Amino acid sequence: MFRSAHAQSNDWKSATDECLAALGALSAPDAGTTRLGMIYITEALAPRMGVIVEALRDATGVTDWVGASGLGIAGDEADFFDESALAIMVADFPTGSYQILASAEAVGRAGAARPKNDFSGPPLVVLHADAARSDVVELIDKASAETQGFLIGGLTMSETARHQVAGIVTDSGLTGVMFEPEVGVVTSLSQGCGPIGEMHTITRAVNNYIFELDGKPALEVLKHDVGDVLARDLRRAAGFIHAALPVTGSDTGDYVVRNLIGIDDSEGIVAIAETVEVGDRVMFVSRDSNAAAKDFQSMLEKLAARAAGKAKGALFISCIARGPNMFGGRGTELKMIRDAIGAVPLVGIYANGEISNSRLYGYTGVLTLFV
Repeated sequence: MFRSAHAQSNDWKSATDECLAALGALSAPDAGTTRLGMIYITEALAPRMGVIVEALRDATGVTDWVGASGLGIAGDEADFFDESALAIMVADFPTGSYQILASAEAVGRAGAARPKNDFSGPPLVVLHADAARSDVVELIDKASAETQGFLIGGLTMSETARHQVAGIVTDSGLTGVMFEPEVGVVTSLSQGCGPIGEMHTITRAVNNYIFELDGKPALEVLKHDVGDVLARDLRRAAGFIHAALPVTGSDTGDYVVRNLIGIDDSEGIVAIAETVEVGDRVMFVSRDSNAAAKDFQSMLEKLAARAAGKAKGALFISCIARGPNMFGGRGTELKMIRDAIGAVPLVGIYANGEISNSRLYGYTGVLTLFV
């Protein structure tokens, strides 16, 4: 059983009541199953996360809830940003097939408790990581090593410290839920940036400062790739041009996107939001709505084929820079999902960074289907 609902109201109680009415009456879970709730709320409702979750518990009888607040959320075919809204999904899973993770320490304990020689496959670990944590990348890497799971999720950001829920509403910084391999899922990622030049080799660098690419000043190479118009005033390229680092071992040309955070005209240096080394490969990419839409449609078609018509529910983690900001018009991404996958219950969040296959991405959309 998968069922979802969403609602928008400036009053948290009205929004919650509307969501519950749309969800409808719930029968008791079948024997041998346990019901899990997932919740995403917009920033405007973040201070009310605790009372909203308690109201949902009381009304539905679902005790296990996971989720977070975000600058944007998705519910079925609707997305919400600068408004008060929430989206929920409840689903039944075999008892013992999931474990709520309320902290980084809980992630470690869950990983340590798993069988060491489990040939059924890796668990799916859905993570919500607080972008305000200075060690957020290290937390994700550690969670990957400790669980040996396939990690998906997103970076959350809120003015409210306790903006994540994992059984309890918490400010622990890393929360989520781990699904055992018996829970069937298919998942994939779509890029939001397209290459604007060829791949380059870093020939001189220190930390996140790139001095040379292919033996030439890094800034000279960047200006060549972006073209004459943008090269005359690189300030116009801020937030539009990024660096992309290829994923080692990927047979699909996958890459992670990192922001350009500084340039030095006098020294020809380009600084990016990632530590690099000599010998690493990098290319420059741009945010391209047409290329993003084409890549997203291709990803959806392949994911639909893998799901083979068996999708029962969906979790969508997209970048805050996508949605209407990239595709124009509200709900465009979600309509594309519905057209490709069908009208399955869906919840999601627009994040400050996306996690897929245990890596941190930017400007991507990560769709996971429960089958």
